[in-house]
Amino acid sequence: MDTEENRRKRLLLVEDEESLRSTLRMNFELEGYDVTTAVRGSEALERMRGARFDGIVLDVMLPDVDGFTICETIRLEGDRTPVLFLTARTDAADRVRGLRTGDDFLAKPFELQELLLRVEKLVGRARNRSNSPAATRCVFGSNSVDFETYEIVGQRGLRKRLTQRELMLLRLLTDRAGEVVSREEILQKVWGYDVFPTTRTIDNFIVSFRKYFEVNPHEPRHFQSIRGVGYTFTP
Repeated sequence: MDTEENRRKRLLLVEDEESLRSTLRMNFELEGYDVTTAVRGSEALERMRGARFDGIVLDVMLPDVDGFTICETIRLEGDRTPVLFLTARTDAADRVRGLRTGDDFLAKPFELQELLLRVEKLVGRARNRSNSPAATRCVFGSNSVDFETYEIVGQRGLRKRLTQRELMLLRLLTDRAGEVVSREEILQKVWGYDVFPTTRTIDNFIVSFRKYFEVNPHEPRHFQSIRGVGYTFTP
């Protein structure tokens, strides 16, 4: 019987360069992985949402959606599968973003053996994470959010279950507490790439958050708009 302990590890490989993708797939399979591949960012998101993986090897420069944005999007959706970025972009800002968003970062060109060893360690983290899940609650003021059940406790005794999109926006803002998150970033990460809402849509969500969580929605403390830029969350 196939158990968690003895099953083959499942790896998602996202790489648009055909020769490199084929070479890496062959070597990962020789190491005993079940490998699923994707070429485009949108295809990778479909794979991630449709199956469970033990690790993801993710190219950054893809034809449609870059790897950093893909990883940030699945994190907002609660997917904590370990991610290793492969990229020719090696400046300090990219390295920092990669390590902040994912779990590991390897610059191209790279030594194959180093990649295999890094992925072996990466996949090992999946089991550890399954035994120690991420915190699923956010508490600020007298409010609380349960990211697992989608339930909130707000002002004036409010108890409510949020929609997935509300929860994704709330997670994005609370994870980036103190930072200004642009409207463009919100639209890309929360609404995705095949939906075209207006920035007014985001404003409506923020208005709802203020009704849920602010003592005085007309003088917000937690959810503030930065004119011409975006929004910021203050615990």
